[in-house]
Amino acid sequence: MIGAGRRIDARGRAVVVTGASSGLGREAALHLERAGFRVFAGVRDRAAADDLAAAATAGRLTPLRLDVTRADQIRGAVDEVARQVGAGGLWGLVNNAGISLPGPLECVPPEQLRRQLDTNVVGQVAVIQGFLPLLRTGRGRIVNVTSGLGRVALPYLGAYAAAQFAKEAVSDSLRRELRPFGIAVSVVQPGAIQTPIWDKVADAGTETMARAAGRAGDLYAEPFDRFLARLAAQARRSGTTPADFARAVARALTAARPRTRYPVGGDVRLGSLAARLLPDALLDRNFAPLVRPRPDRRPPTGDPGPASGDPGPAPLAPTSSED
Repeated sequence: MIGAGRRIDARGRAVVVTGASSGLGREAALHLERAGFRVFAGVRDRAAADDLAAAATAGRLTPLRLDVTRADQIRGAVDEVARQVGAGGLWGLVNNAGISLPGPLECVPPEQLRRQLDTNVVGQVAVIQGFLPLLRTGRGRIVNVTSGLGRVALPYLGAYAAAQFAKEAVSDSLRRELRPFGIAVSVVQPGAIQTPIWDKVADAGTETMARAAGRAGDLYAEPFDRFLARLAAQARRSGTTPADFARAVARALTAARPRTRYPVGGDVRLGSLAARLLPDALLDRNFAPLVRPRPDRRPPTGDPGPASGDPGPAPLAPTSSED
């Protein structure tokens, strides 16, 4: 029997990493190449491909043009990887591509919700479906990247949390369905990490609220702005790094017996523990300061504002997503 602590040699094994243009995906792709893997890194444009190729140091990284919402690009990426790996098949698929579209759910347009789910859920499943024949040949494994918001849903990130919860469920179903074929499925759950995603989240949130201005958006504007600032501040203070995330992905790909989940960061572990142990009412109370308007900025809705002795911001911290 293979020991649980044993590692599989990465040399000669091929992996695909989606969403490798920047942030966590880029860090993972470069780390896996240095570890010995042959890496096919999914990017969305030529500039990102050139930048990633220049940063690769071992000559084992190949950029792939891959937008997970486009069927033609998925087919093209599968065909290119199949041509290059031949009969050896594929060892790993790291589904990292994703976006985060924040906003109060009352203000999120249906087309924005569809885009969130199409990119983070439907697109991921389409990529898995495309690469599964190669993974079956290589008796490989799948690593799906979610976040702490796949366990605890925060206010103002409902669309994103819905996608992350769905991706967790997809991972559980896939793991059980693919077991007869020897294909392992793991989830890596990064918490708050300072990456370029925070600028994208802020821009997307500003756009959502601008479209809702003068209507429901005015009711949420002040606490939502504070929420975005809190997200960015927590990421800056986080002791978790992109390198921590990349190492977790590598562990999932090289463990002789991979775990089903790899949390990355104390905030994710705390949030998961709270979701399992605390009643909903206590979690709701914990998150209340995030959505309660300040007394001098309270909207005319009858909200009484903070109670005397309000404990301040919720100690369970918001978490970040993949890039």
